[in-house]
Amino acid sequence: MATYAIGDLQGCFASFQALLARIGFDGQRDKLWLTGDLINRGPDSLATLRWCHAHNASLVTVLGNHDLHFLAVALGASTYKARKDTFADILEAPDRETLVDWLRRRPLMHVEYQHILCHAGIAPIWTTEQAKSLAEEVEHVLSGDNPGVFLSQMYGNQPAGWSNDLHGAARYRVITNYFTRMRICDRSGALDLAYKNGLTGIPAGLFPWFQLPERIPLKERILFGHWAAIEGKTGHEDILALDTGCVWGATLTAFCLETGEWFHQPSLDAGN
Repeated sequence: MATYAIGDLQGCFASFQALLARIGFDGQRDKLWLTGDLINRGPDSLATLRWCHAHNASLVTVLGNHDLHFLAVALGASTYKARKDTFADILEAPDRETLVDWLRRRPLMHVEYQHILCHAGIAPIWTTEQAKSLAEEVEHVLSGDNPGVFLSQMYGNQPAGWSNDLHGAARYRVITNYFTRMRICDRSGALDLAYKNGLTGIPAGLFPWFQLPERIPLKERILFGHWAAIEGKTGHEDILALDTGCVWGATLTAFCLETGEWFHQPSLDAGN
């Protein structure tokens, strides 16, 4: 048995299948951990989501910001952006409701084998236990009877930082932003969500979340995606970046938890 953590798919189904062949994935024996953003921007969101749903017993996936945006559109809490969104195939599919219901019940954070799986990272001001508890607050609302209320209030950059005193929509929004949109923050842990470039050129006084001097050290290794511009480089052996820009024409990356091996599949989907 092997467990492979794979970076953001974003509807790059051909690349995904090629990577699975490259690692010799066996769904009866092996497990996949996916960093979220299963869909959107790439050419085949429907096939990607259908494959993940069909292989649910063999995989864990966390939610990314693109997954949440899709859910907001599908549940009437936001609008489809024709210039950027590429998940119309799911919205028009006969099994749409099945796929939506499955996706909205995925977690924001998964902890197992001394590893943490998440989309954008773990807020550097949180312990593992605190992060897990806060993730579960949002998961409970999203998997509940009226997720559209949460999704309609999800968008926005404020509040920028965490406070235990936050409640309601503001509380859920900042938790979601830490788990699905975070890249850089100030020394208090407040997020700057405008910055999307790499590790050089970060404004003064701001830090990659994993390089914050005050970051609370965790005993688990963190596996995350989201930040393709850093090209898989964090400078930390216990914090592994898995989004290597497949949807932008680079590679789709897998990491084997048991052996520490890396696998890279050149993109077969970008530009389609």
